[in-house]
Amino acid sequence: MKKIISFLFLFQFVQLFAQTGGTTTYSLLNLGYSARANALGTDFISVKDQDVNLGVSNPSLYNTKMNKSMGINQALLAGGINYGMFTYARDLKKLGTFAGHLRYVDYGKMERTDVNGAKLGTFTPSEYILGAGLGRQLNPELSIGANVNLIYSQLESYTSFGAAIDLAGTYTNEKHNLLVTALVKNAGVQFKSYISKSRAPLPAEFQMAISHKLEHAPFRFSILAHHLNTWNIAYIDPNLKPTIDALTGDTIAVKYPGFGSKLFQHFTFQTEILLGKSLHVRGAFDYHKRQEMKLDKRPGAAGFSFGIGMYFKRISIDYGFAIFSKAGFNNMLTLTTDLSKWKK
Repeated sequence: MKKIISFLFLFQFVQLFAQTGGTTTYSLLNLGYSARANALGTDFISVKDQDVNLGVSNPSLYNTKMNKSMGINQALLAGGINYGMFTYARDLKKLGTFAGHLRYVDYGKMERTDVNGAKLGTFTPSEYILGAGLGRQLNPELSIGANVNLIYSQLESYTSFGAAIDLAGTYTNEKHNLLVTALVKNAGVQFKSYISKSRAPLPAEFQMAISHKLEHAPFRFSILAHHLNTWNIAYIDPNLKPTIDALTGDTIAVKYPGFGSKLFQHFTFQTEILLGKSLHVRGAFDYHKRQEMKLDKRPGAAGFSFGIGMYFKRISIDYGFAIFSKAGFNNMLTLTTDLSKWKK
């Protein structure tokens, strides 16, 4: 318990000033780049196993089980937009587990026009993150890790370059199937902005999560607390105005989120059903995403996500399905393999 308290106390000194809702740059940093993460609400940082893709989100999860592991991730979105990630890890013995990765977003072919709408040709905007990370086991219970990410963005004739770091620590109690982790992500700077002298902040964020596997049942429950550096992350439409009741003539004030809604928007609830070693079923609910992305009159299943993982001798296949709203969703596929298992 003393180790947990000391570990959490360390992160109280981290000062972040991030905001949500389009006030930051490099939004590609917050995409879920693996099918498993997408199935569990995009941000999944609280399980420490052989999945090398999880280390990109939380570097303190890097461990020796990931040695010579390679992950290939691909998502397809509407309008020809797609994004993905390639990652590879190698155990460096006493130094720790090292991993490199490349994340990208391809926005497809777009039409270039002038201010009058005259067609001037096409362009293909894209963005990239090149990262490297190291995770180190300090003792049987505590591990730490860091990622360094270089970011390049090209949107038509505008380019930008920046860098970000992720710092994390994880406490694991194998006897009680318990894991507690804390993460500072996307803390960095935009070195070159799209427009001269117009730098924007990065989406820096402080997260914590806890995961527990039931001893006699195939369920693993996780709770993620996100955007802990910003209390109110609820979106308020600035165009909303008080209305008049047609029957009584009374003024109906704009309804703003209360304390409970503001608090609940910080949590994502995640579940994995472990049906043996070869099949995992997943699901999650993120109230914040639901409130931001649902259609007012047809909210549907916005904020929910689902997935499945199939594990074979040499390769694992994961599929994730995230529901944005009635108007859109995201499918993602991940292939992961341990290259050492292919040797005869």
